[in-house]
Amino acid sequence: MFAFLVRRLGQAILVMLVISILSFSIQDELGDPLRELVGQSVSEEIRNQLRDELGLNDPFLVQYWRFLKNAVQGDLGTSYFFKRPALDVILDKLPATIDLVVAATFWIILFSVPAGMFAAIRPNHWLSKLCMGLSILGISIPVFLTAIFLIQIFAVNLGWFPAYGRGDTVVLFGGWETSLLSLDGLSHLLLPSVSLASVILPLFVRIIRSEMMEVLETEYVKFAWAKGLSKYRIWTVHAFKNTLLPVITVGGVQLGIMVAYTILTETVFQWPGMGFMFLEAINRVDTPLIVAYLIVVGLIFVITNTVVDIIYGLVNPMVKLTGR
Repeated sequence: MFAFLVRRLGQAILVMLVISILSFSIQDELGDPLRELVGQSVSEEIRNQLRDELGLNDPFLVQYWRFLKNAVQGDLGTSYFFKRPALDVILDKLPATIDLVVAATFWIILFSVPAGMFAAIRPNHWLSKLCMGLSILGISIPVFLTAIFLIQIFAVNLGWFPAYGRGDTVVLFGGWETSLLSLDGLSHLLLPSVSLASVILPLFVRIIRSEMMEVLETEYVKFAWAKGLSKYRIWTVHAFKNTLLPVITVGGVQLGIMVAYTILTETVFQWPGMGFMFLEAINRVDTPLIVAYLIVVGLIFVITNTVVDIIYGLVNPMVKLTGR
C-alpha cells in the first residue's frame, strides 16, 4: 500500500504539473486583464507601467516559474476583481459546490442502484424497459434544458421550490457553511441537485444493468442457485457485489466530471458555487482566478482517482495495489 501511495503521489505531481502548464498558458488567449482593471480611459503609458508591475510583459517561462514557486507555497495568485488571494475566493465558493455534488450523488445512488438491479433481474419487464427508455432520454438532454424544465414546472407553475439562490445555511466547524442541515437550504438545493444528477444517473443505471446481467450468467452464480441460496442473497451478495468494481471505476471519474458540470447548473439556478464564480471570472478576464479554478478542479480529479484505486482493493481483494 505504501509503495502504491508513493507511486501515485509521483504521478499526481506530474499530472498537476501538466495541468498547471496548460492552465497558465491559456491566460493570454482570454483577453487583456487591464481592460477590466483600469477601463478604457487610461493612457497607454500607464497601461504599460501596470503591465510591468504585474509582470505581464515578462516572457512566458519567467511568468510560469514565478507562478510555480508561489503555487508550491499555496499562492495561486491574487484575483483582479476580488482583490484577494484566488485560492481563498475558491475555498469560499467550494462549500456550495460540494453541497450540490453531494446531493446529486445521493439521488444517483438512491435511484440508479435499484433501477439498474431490477432491469438486470427482470430485463423483459415493462418497468425495466421504461427505465432503459428514460435513461436514453436522460443522456440525450443537456443539463441546462433539464434545469430550465424543472424551474418552469416546480418553481414557476407549481411554486413548490425556489428557482435560484442557496437559501439558509448552517455554519459548521472551521466556518464551513452547508445547506444540507437547513430546511430552507434543502428546498433551494432540491432542483439544482436533481438537475445535476440527471446527467450522470442514466449512465449508472445502464452500467449497473449491463454488468449485473453479465455477472448473473457466471458459473459461481449458477452454483449459488444450485446450492439453494436465497434469491435476495444471490442478487445482492453474489451478483451486485461483483458488479461494483466497474461501477466504482466510472463513478470516480464521473464524480470529478460532476464538479465540471456544476458550471451550467449553478449558472441556471444562480447557485453561488465555484462553477458560477468561474463563468464570472471569464467575463471579467480575471486570469488568476481562472487559472486557480482549473488547477483546483484538476486536483479534485487526481484525488478522486487515487481514492477510487484504494477502494478497488477494499471491494475486490483480487485487485493488487502493489506489485511490479
